[in-house]
Amino acid sequence: MERNNIDWSNLGFGYIQTELRYVSNYKDGQWDQGGLTKDATVTMNECAGVLQYAQTCFEGLKAYTTADGRIVCFRPDLNAARMIDSCLQLKMPPFPEERFLDAVRQTVKANAHWVPPYGSGASLYIRPYMFGSNPVIGVKPATEYQFRLFVTPVGPYFKGGVKPLTVRISDLDRAAPRGTGHIKAGLNYAMSLYNIVDAHEQGYDENIYVDSATRTYIEETGGANIIFITKDGKLVTPKSDTILPSITRRSIVQVAKDYLGMEVEERPVALSEIDQFAECGLCGTAAVISPVGKIVDHGREIIFPSGMNDMGPVTKKLYDTLRDIQMGKITSPDGWIMEIL
Repeated sequence: MERNNIDWSNLGFGYIQTELRYVSNYKDGQWDQGGLTKDATVTMNECAGVLQYAQTCFEGLKAYTTADGRIVCFRPDLNAARMIDSCLQLKMPPFPEERFLDAVRQTVKANAHWVPPYGSGASLYIRPYMFGSNPVIGVKPATEYQFRLFVTPVGPYFKGGVKPLTVRISDLDRAAPRGTGHIKAGLNYAMSLYNIVDAHEQGYDENIYVDSATRTYIEETGGANIIFITKDGKLVTPKSDTILPSITRRSIVQVAKDYLGMEVEERPVALSEIDQFAECGLCGTAAVISPVGKIVDHGREIIFPSGMNDMGPVTKKLYDTLRDIQMGKITSPDGWIMEIL
């Protein structure tokens, strides 16, 4: 297969329009047949539900070229299931899992020449999303919806690749108990934009949010779950009902247990104990794992023993093992890899 002539190794994490995307519409209580289109423009009424009341959710996953030349996706069934959960919370009609997976297959296959080659460090980002499309002026759910899925080649999420990040403890809240923090709703990300811009202006790479009820427990960042490594090599991940259930974090937990024989704790992590950990990382589809070198808590600097130059040794083992699974270099657990081509 001939790929596009792109400097794959120097791609940023940005949108590049590809030829085809998938679209399906919901009306009169059912989804239409759906299919691929060349039209990248969305046209809707000025009073569309998504424009008035932010009734929208999305997902993010990737397609890769493996070491043996196959094009695959990593655990897309979990993205389909998580999107269904988001839809139910937002009173939107779920897009069936089997149709979600078919949309992924169709769109990636149709844009296969945009999938970066093995070893380039880039991947094909897949963005499924759904929104209320018919006019809604009263505060209520829309009755018509559109599901769309596009793909775009991307490089690393954070500039500088795996260079350890400097993050701060945020004064603002990300999510409230019994709110929408556990789903991938667009509104969760809209409210974080002010804070991430401010963080960047202040010289930080990200914000770490703590629980809004007591402000004593670590939750996650604006776009990733958090992992910690103890000084005796144990993986610790924060546990809370307001944290988005990251597919990457869940995969890392299984890799730690089943591939590396590590002890794992999924529990509330107190802000007061973070200076006792040896390593820290942010994990998600976009970044996989980005090491954290320093956390700043209102002037108090916590620099992890792993330092500001490299990924910590245990975090690197987790990263390398997960990437080797995604790249087909080591055998994956059953059902983790969906082959496209």
